[in-house]
This record gives sequence, structure tokens and C-alpha cells, in this order.
Amino acid sequence: MSDIRFDGRVAIVTGAGGGLGRCHALELARRGAKVVINDLGGSLDGNGGNSEAAEAVVKEIEALGGEAIANGSSVSDEAGVKKMIGDTMDKWGRIDIIIANAGILRDKSFSKMSQQDIDLVIDVHLRGTFMPVHEAWNIMKEQEYGRIVVTTSSTGLYGNFGQANYGAAKLGVVGMMNTLKIEGAKNNIKINAVCPIAATRMTEGLMSEEALAALKPEYVTPGVMNLVKDDAPSGMILSAGAGAFSMARIVETEGVFVGHGDDLSAEAVAAKWDQITDVSTTRPAFKSGGEHGQNIFAAVAKGMQG
Repeated sequence: MSDIRFDGRVAIVTGAGGGLGRCHALELARRGAKVVINDLGGSLDGNGGNSEAAEAVVKEIEALGGEAIANGSSVSDEAGVKKMIGDTMDKWGRIDIIIANAGILRDKSFSKMSQQDIDLVIDVHLRGTFMPVHEAWNIMKEQEYGRIVVTTSSTGLYGNFGQANYGAAKLGVVGMMNTLKIEGAKNNIKINAVCPIAATRMTEGLMSEEALAALKPEYVTPGVMNLVKDDAPSGMILSAGAGAFSMARIVETEGVFVGHGDDLSAEAVAAKWDQITDVSTTRPAFKSGGEHGQNIFAAVAKGMQG
């Protein structure tokens, strides 16, 4: 098996001043990439900011013999994102890889969550993923190459108490990925999602010391390298933690036609509920919204024939 290399590639890693982002950035640099270390340097809840963390990672990369620059832009600020992309192009003239990793937490039960708690988390996780990718999209199209990783979460995929804001944003980036895998295909732009389980600043108060020791952020990074390599997949959700990896998928049952007109009622749906929810008929994951529609129409056609 050949080594995975990124010689000549330029990568942007957001939230790279520590935790997962730092590990991703260091590994990209070890494998030959030039790396932009983006980090606002704020607190866990998004307040404050300085460039010390980003500069420290740049020094680590330079000590390895690599090339890197620091960027302190907020990923949720349009002007800041434009500066990050502009500075990267001025320095190296291309952008090959974006790993959107920046994040904050404002955990509260839903009844106690303020509008600010909702807005700030969605701004950083969803807008903060969307805007850097959007700003770099045409650059990647013109160079006929792009590799993008968005960071989702088990909260977005499956839910966790006290994280409605975070979960909404984290599933939002999966929706973004599902469309961009289609739009980017003709220009060799591939996009995937990582669902990490790791001991970072965001998980320190949520896990035991034993669990944190097993969930080193560097144990996620090897999977991420496979999502941004030349022959990466596209549209994949890779779960990663403690050195174990799995693939998450959104799937749907085959479905059943209930009826039209007077034959279609809430009671008629209830009568066929067991068929509707029969997981033994689960279909392979759809590649597009169009395939989802085809599945529904196939159920209608089958029902009309019967």
C-alpha cells in the first residue's frame, strides 16, 4: 500500500489551534501539505480571541520542516473568511483541502436555551462551515481539484440531551455535504464528513479520565487523512474514535402504498404502520434526493398494480 501524501497541496484547517484541528493540521504537514492554521483563540463558548494558539501550531509545523501560516479570522464572519481565503491565495496561489473543524458549545436544556445560545452555535458550526467552503468553491472548480471535510457529531446524527442547538448545526453540515458531493463531482471536488469521538476541550467535562485517555484526538486524524486524499470517497460520514472507525448512513425502508382519495386516511396509514416501518426492507443509502423520490414512486406503482 502506497503512502498517503499531500506534497504540493495547500490545506486550510479551521479551529486548528488545539484538539482535533491541531492534530489534522500537523498530520497534513507531516505528509507534505502547506497548512493554514485558522483559530480565533476564543473560549469554549465563543467569547474572546487571540492568535497565540494558531501561532504555536505554526511553530510546531515549522519545527517539523513544514510550511504554515496562522489566521485568526472567525469562521462565522464574512470579512474574516474572505481574508482567510485571500491570504491563502496570496501566499500559495491555490486551495486544495479544507477541513472545517472550528466549534463552540453552549449546552443547555431546550427550555433554558436563549436565542443567543442558538444563534452563536449555528453561526460557528453551520455558517462557519458553509462560508469558507463557499468562498473557496470557485477556486477549487477552476483548478479541477478539491477535498473538503465537514465535522458532524453523534448529537446531530442521533441526539444528546442539552444540545439542540449543536445537533441542529451538526446535521446541517451533513445536508450541505449531500448536495455538494453532487455539485462538485464534475470538477473533481470531493466532500465528506467526520463524526469524531475524542477528548478535546469540548468533551473534558463530559467523560471520565479513563475514557478521555482512550479518546485521544490523534486517534481520529488517520481517518480524516483518508477523506482528503487524492482517491477519497465523496459523501461519506466516517465515525472515528479511540482508533476504531465505522460508516454512518441515512437509510430508508422500502415503504408501502396506502391509497388515494377516500382510501387514504390517518387510520389507513396506521393500519399499514408495521409495513411502513419494517426495517427488513431497508434500502441502500440514496445517492440523491431524486433517488429518494424514485423510491416513493416505486412504492406507489407497486401498490397500484396490486
